[in-house]
Amino acid sequence: MFKKQNDLIKQLTDKQIIQNLYFTQFLLLVISGILGCFLFDSVEDFLALWMVTNHSYLLYGIGAAMIVILIDFIIMKLVPKHFIDDGGINEKLFAKRSFPHIVILTLIIAISEEMLFRGVLQTHFGIWVASLIFAVLHFRYLSKSVLFTMVVAISFLLGIVYDWTETLYTTIIAHFLIDLVFAIQIRLHYLKEVKKGNE
Repeated sequence: MFKKQNDLIKQLTDKQIIQNLYFTQFLLLVISGILGCFLFDSVEDFLALWMVTNHSYLLYGIGAAMIVILIDFIIMKLVPKHFIDDGGINEKLFAKRSFPHIVILTLIIAISEEMLFRGVLQTHFGIWVASLIFAVLHFRYLSKSVLFTMVVAISFLLGIVYDWTETLYTTIIAHFLIDLVFAIQIRLHYLKEVKKGNE
């Protein structure tokens, strides 16, 4: 099943993979809206997810991102590449994007995923349910125990900082920075390879 998925990813054009990304993020926002209508008692309860009582959310968001980025870099250096190979989807997504497009994509991903997983699911069903659903929906990682464990751990960490700060801004900032750093790394690696090929 996962081999078929990897083959399918390789067959997708750049345009198709970006269209799929935008569509899935839009779908997550729609699902958040529908679930929110049923689970929140009022619009005010939903808007409370975005309330800020103090600015510690910046510190927690940036701090959580730095912890994840550091640990991920260490794991990538220590673990054999085939244990952390996602089938090439992240390279397909980010290698050929401009830096402004990478910023837009990672911001959209952070907002849509955090609204659903932390804002709706964690608020109503708890951190474990939200973290496990988050990991399962990143199904390309299910056959890779290291990647799957990392995704569950990251989701759980984001859930903790969300509980501490009680605002979605914290996890959106953290999620955005994590994705942004790794997307830029992919882009820079691609540009380096292109430059090497032209020499």
